[in-house]
Amino acid sequence: MFEERKGKMQYGYMGSYVRVDLTEGNITFQTFSDEELRKYIGGTGLGTKILYDETDITTDPLGPENVLTFNTGPLVGTKAPNFGRYHVVTKSPLTGKYAEANSGGKFGPALRKSGYDGIIVTGKAKKPVYLSIDNGKVELLDAAELWGKDTYEVGDWMKETYGKTSVCCCIGPAGENLSRIAAIMNDGRDGRTAARCGVGAVMGSKNLKAIVVRGNKEVPLFDKDRFNAVSKEWSQKIANGPGKDVLGLYGTSCGLEGTEVMGDLPIKNWGQGNFEGAKKICGPAMAETILTKRYYCGQCVIGCGRVVEVKEGKYALEESAGPEYETLGTLGANLLIDDLAAISTMNVLCNRYGLDTISAGCTVSFAIEAFEKGLLTKDDLGGLELKWGDPDSAIALIGKIARREDFGYWLAEGSKIASEKLGGIAPQLAVHVRGLEFPAHDPRGANGLALQYITSPRGACHLSSFTHDFEYGGGGPKLNFPDEAFNRFGYEGKGAFVAQYQDLMALFDSLTGCKFVIFGFEGKPLEKIRMFLELATGWDITEEELMETGERIMNLKHLYNLKCGWTAEEAKLPYKMYGITRGSGGAADNIPNAGLMLTQYNKVRCWNEHGIPLKETLDRLGLEWTAPSM
Repeated sequence: MFEERKGKMQYGYMGSYVRVDLTEGNITFQTFSDEELRKYIGGTGLGTKILYDETDITTDPLGPENVLTFNTGPLVGTKAPNFGRYHVVTKSPLTGKYAEANSGGKFGPALRKSGYDGIIVTGKAKKPVYLSIDNGKVELLDAAELWGKDTYEVGDWMKETYGKTSVCCCIGPAGENLSRIAAIMNDGRDGRTAARCGVGAVMGSKNLKAIVVRGNKEVPLFDKDRFNAVSKEWSQKIANGPGKDVLGLYGTSCGLEGTEVMGDLPIKNWGQGNFEGAKKICGPAMAETILTKRYYCGQCVIGCGRVVEVKEGKYALEESAGPEYETLGTLGANLLIDDLAAISTMNVLCNRYGLDTISAGCTVSFAIEAFEKGLLTKDDLGGLELKWGDPDSAIALIGKIARREDFGYWLAEGSKIASEKLGGIAPQLAVHVRGLEFPAHDPRGANGLALQYITSPRGACHLSSFTHDFEYGGGGPKLNFPDEAFNRFGYEGKGAFVAQYQDLMALFDSLTGCKFVIFGFEGKPLEKIRMFLELATGWDITEEELMETGERIMNLKHLYNLKCGWTAEEAKLPYKMYGITRGSGGAADNIPNAGLMLTQYNKVRCWNEHGIPLKETLDRLGLEWTAPSM
């Protein structure tokens, strides 16, 4: 089957989404009005609008009725620096509510150059298939020979079949086995991933193994010459900005030793305050030992990605995608493992299986503590003995999770469901919000992070607001809150602090931009975004409208969760965050009062005490149409 469509001319957009009904095997095309694009832009904004319209509380996340969307933004596929990501939006099999996962690499720009702004997938194919989009031509093809292959093998096959300019995203065995912590991987051995919320399981539930894209189409720009000139100017500024000697040289793990000192790094399943091994797995240590080169995502001028090689030993690796900060935290410090080669091996295994390294690492650490406390036994694990600081048992357990072997079947469901299966005190050992495992940042180290976790639409997410970076002294754009809000152990102004940064980050995610670009925009991201958008789309847009757009998108994500049964009781931290202190280190005694901050937050959001937006809020944001379905 083959379809092709030329999109409607809309400056900054290719003009349409590919819509695939896998049940019927039909391919159609969906356009969006100028008004819809301006209100939701793209990325998670437009993805959320599609999700809200097409699913509800009755939708089974792993059923054919769930919708799976791949979304870009108006700056993707252009020369705008660091705006080359894509976002997956769906209903989460891990939380039962809103899901988003974003990834870098080359897939986002390649999708746009293939002729489309995004992809909407519904239904379930009778047998494994993959989707090919080649310069506007769209086909569904048989994936029988790809089913069962890992993501690196699929990436290699696609390059051999479609050429070096092609880029694919795909699932591995974890997604095929419907693991609720499965990821969608892209760019083959470069190991980029849309990791969180179990989006890989949704793709697997639809028998969709992969999507391959290729093309050379240009994004139509309102003022191409000025846009490219401004892009060149800011590419140079960002490349030579604050990230040059930090993120560029040492990657996202540049501050790992610092997070350990501050009390931010997860250690021994979030139960320990210090980890001497942090200095062995940090960015400088990687640069001095196994790093071979930097990796640049599409349109990136920073190059924080790592490529590593381990030449000898039991964890020898050929040149591969290296571990990021989150992986080093969850599969390293949180397991008391300080061997970079071993962590790199676990990272590659997760990439090949198509597992979220954050959820996998937190689930493994939960399993080790459950084993230590006698809640899990060797019989449960097929003879496997779990130990802190033991890479070999962790590697073996990752394989069991991906293949759903022994109790790995339940660990593949995520730590929340696995803990409920074990019962007793096990739920106290699982560190998550609404089922989504914590990233490698401890809210006992920064109070704003606690508020961020309980209010993030997808569950525990440090990227929904990014405030922890600013609380730890990383600077950041000046918005409308007091300086005291930056005090990591303070409470004054935290509601406004988190809410406004969430709105800014929702705007970034609608544009599918890299959040590190904030540090290269001279503390004025709104000014620069407005400039790029104006030159790309022709919109006469203000900074105030941009922030309102972010606020609208954040509210719609929350409204979707309300539509799926969210209650105020879900806005809480897990036991370890309010019942246990770290005991030592830079956040030894702090326990964040999340409830106090939540009261502030609801007031700032113009929501009631139950977290429900007021009528005047919906009216102001143009979301009054959501009220009847709440």
